[in-house]
Amino acid sequence: MKDALAIHRALLEWETVHEIVRLRVAMTHADELPKALGLPAERCLVTRVYSCADAAGGRRFLTAVIVPAGERPPIEAVRRTIGARTVRPAHPDVVNAATEYAAGLVCPLLLPDTMPVLVDHRLADGLNSDDVVYTATGEASTALGIRGGSLYALCHAKPIDPLVPPPLQAPSGGARPTRSPA
Repeated sequence: MKDALAIHRALLEWETVHEIVRLRVAMTHADELPKALGLPAERCLVTRVYSCADAAGGRRFLTAVIVPAGERPPIEAVRRTIGARTVRPAHPDVVNAATEYAAGLVCPLLLPDTMPVLVDHRLADGLNSDDVVYTATGEASTALGIRGGSLYALCHAKPIDPLVPPPLQAPSGGARPTRSPA
């Protein structure tokens, strides 16, 4: 299983400023980070993993979504962003096997290359890229402190906007729909 030491070594190799924080109390889930650190939820990030099936052939894959602690992304926004036919929370044993992290303590770093990573755009846009954010490390008693800009760049997170309406579909017959000016 991946842990704080594996993350620390990778970040040293990437020459990325970071801190591994020892928590006073062990967590069972990353949603407990704000309480454990005494910080607002938007500074404490949770990586949620979803099981998806693509729209074309039903190929199954996992995707990760970085959100503030205590929040869940709208499933429809995840589905639209990655172009999947179906999206649902991944079962913990699938998360453990695929990510090599404890299911409730997934770090957005060192995930499989085949796993798309999304980030709530409010996090990416709302914080200064030098602001430190905290995330799980796969261990119950540690957290990773890292600049938000560094984290999003290293995990190649694509912004997801839960408020964007679905794209317009062309009606049958080939005509393209137009939006009237508002």
